[in-house]
Amino acid sequence: MKQSLFIARLRGYVRIQIRGEGCERLINPMMEKGFSIWDIQAGDGGKLELFILIKDFFRLRPLLKRTGCRVHVTERHGLPFFMDRLGHRKVFFAGMAAFIIGLYLLTSLVWQVSVEGNDRISESEILQAASKQGIHTFQWKFKLKKEADLSREIQGMLPNAAWVGVEIRGTHITIKVVEATIPDKGPLMNPRNLVAAKNALVTEILSDKGKPMVKPNTYVRKGDVLISGTIGDEQNSQVVVASGKVKGIVWFTSRIETPLTKTYRVYSGEVMARNYLVFGTRALQVSGYGKQKFEHFETIPERKTLAWRSFSLPFGWLHEKVMEVHIVEEPIDPAIAKKAGLEQAKAKLLGAEGTDARIVGEKILHEKTENGKIYIDVHFEVEENIAEEQPIVIRGE
Repeated sequence: MKQSLFIARLRGYVRIQIRGEGCERLINPMMEKGFSIWDIQAGDGGKLELFILIKDFFRLRPLLKRTGCRVHVTERHGLPFFMDRLGHRKVFFAGMAAFIIGLYLLTSLVWQVSVEGNDRISESEILQAASKQGIHTFQWKFKLKKEADLSREIQGMLPNAAWVGVEIRGTHITIKVVEATIPDKGPLMNPRNLVAAKNALVTEILSDKGKPMVKPNTYVRKGDVLISGTIGDEQNSQVVVASGKVKGIVWFTSRIETPLTKTYRVYSGEVMARNYLVFGTRALQVSGYGKQKFEHFETIPERKTLAWRSFSLPFGWLHEKVMEVHIVEEPIDPAIAKKAGLEQAKAKLLGAEGTDARIVGEKILHEKTENGKIYIDVHFEVEENIAEEQPIVIRGE
């Protein structure tokens, strides 16, 4: 064979079967005329099989007429025949090409932007800074700057961020934030008094610095000086930073409302399923049609997205499990409901007044049961720190 197999595949070749008496006499004339033939095999009944290039196949006619032989093509190989078959499947290959192009375009878009590590800085503030740098959904990834440049630009727009990192993985961009450490504000060191934050009955006063102005069992009003930052007498006085602790009893009236029934949900075991095809933020329901037959139910979603290597594709499916629940009401003993209401009111009161507060007395003012609930008005006595700072203004002469 004069041509390499690779070149033969490019040009195209066929396997032919030559029939007729003396068909083997064609070999020499074909070789003399420079035909490219190979793999010559003699068959039964005087048949001859061989491979021949397409261009030489069309030059066989004069030789066939001269010898009276006939030829039959049994196999076709090479690029010309492949292109011919491709031409008959234009719609299929056009659809495949459109799918590949569409897939490439979709994976070139940003479909999700998330923020990690933020606590004091709001997520909306970070996303707004990122949006000014072009980071938002449905943005072309090739339009974005390098990750290092994006991190530097966003950090410059967030004064409370010590470091910002931008990570682009597939169609998902993650903005990681390390917030700057803000030192705790030191105590007020300017001259000050300690005054009453609310009306109270003083139970204890401990003065570390300054002049105590009240004694235990003294009733004070909001704003009264408890520990003065002015020490000395009229002739020789000095202002200091008053410090200490003053405890007092403060009075509160709480309105407690507690139901006499307990409501909870119980699964019945009946389940429905719904399935959706998900494209980005949109979903198309594909199963689970029909009217909702459960009066009370709970839905548990499970979403899966398609991924290719490190790319998260915007396609996926959502499976929803709809579980029927029954609402069960259980009566509560009035004494237990009353106790639970009081404990809840105490916890709420102590949570609002601080860790140093403690309840030293309580008195039920009014109690009634109406419409399946118990209503209680309670008077609480709470001992807590009642002192707050008040700066001393020193006026010039």
